[in-house]
Amino acid sequence: MNIHEFQGKQILESFGVQIQRGIVATTPEEAVDAAKKLSEQTGTKWWVIKAQVHAGGRGKGGGVKLAKSLDEVKEKANEIIGMNLVTPQTSAEGKKVHQVLIAEDVYYPGPSETAEYYISVMLNRKSGKNMIMYSPKGGMDIEAVAEETPEFIFTEEIDPKAGLLPFQARKIAFNFGLSGQAFKEMTKFVTALYNAYEKSDSSLFEINPVLKTSDDRIIAVDAKVTLDDNSLFRHKDYVEMRDVREEDATEVEAGEAGLNFVKLDGNVGCMVNGAGLAMATMDMIKLHGGNPANFLDVGGTADAKRVETAFRIILKDKNVKAILINIFGGIVRCDRVAQGVLDAYKVMGDSINVPIIVRLQGTNADIAKKMIDDSGLAVHSAITLEEAAKKVEAVL
Repeated sequence: MNIHEFQGKQILESFGVQIQRGIVATTPEEAVDAAKKLSEQTGTKWWVIKAQVHAGGRGKGGGVKLAKSLDEVKEKANEIIGMNLVTPQTSAEGKKVHQVLIAEDVYYPGPSETAEYYISVMLNRKSGKNMIMYSPKGGMDIEAVAEETPEFIFTEEIDPKAGLLPFQARKIAFNFGLSGQAFKEMTKFVTALYNAYEKSDSSLFEINPVLKTSDDRIIAVDAKVTLDDNSLFRHKDYVEMRDVREEDATEVEAGEAGLNFVKLDGNVGCMVNGAGLAMATMDMIKLHGGNPANFLDVGGTADAKRVETAFRIILKDKNVKAILINIFGGIVRCDRVAQGVLDAYKVMGDSINVPIIVRLQGTNADIAKKMIDDSGLAVHSAITLEEAAKKVEAVL
């Protein structure tokens, strides 16, 4: 589950990570009040207005602005709130901004120069260990840094039994070229960050930039946090951080119906039971010239109501030219699935305007095939997955 920057910072701060402080506002007037309150709390004289959307590269799209007066706070908050923010990580339509974070200015003058770093914590799936990836080239597109100057990308793997060891935190600070108070602060920061990652059951922490201020403080200026959905039962307070406005509306609807659905950019709708079978179905569609429009796992209870809901969700995608249903009747009998498909088809009537190919294998598969063939509806049966894929190819 993705969360907003300000929510990620709340989690970080709860584990002792130093952050750039800020207050969320949903209107220009709230933004001015937040700026005044922030000045009282931190002494900041300038403010950063940051769009809160689930996407990176907000500055490139005009979603991050500096304000040097309260009038500018109101003006720039008004420009950002309500805009459709387009960044390299959004669609061409962008994402509507519903709220902004009014943050303190942390690039103030001092006895030393400021410096920006990149730090992320994630699972290295190859080694099965958590990994800290970091770079002295913070504040930049880390993918570009990795491609153009890979010598500036460092990694530190953590033994899950031992956890992050003190020498590893010091090694990271050393590779950043830090010394003195900044070195000590960075080791504390890295240790607290890794602790936050583990204790919050996150799948990704990405801080870009991590800032060394002019007075040698180390703080998180940004925070991209992805929480592991499977662990949310342990973090009821994190569940409340979900913002469905930032998610695909179709995926939200499918989730509420108990369907595992992911929208893709293809032309063949898929309705399958089981994640592995769904992946195999998508591969077969690709092999025969089609492109999957979605991943949809209906689970083991493909009754008429569930199938109807799945149909409606798939058909909301105007790019869908055909629907392939591939069900293995193990937990659920094939004849029950077939009846569910036919009942849903009759209920939906003219709203189904694309060919439907059904492949059912398992318990009572022969009965199911006969039911579909004798239905008189525009539903085509298939015995093998390849045969089903070929029938899809023929109607595209």
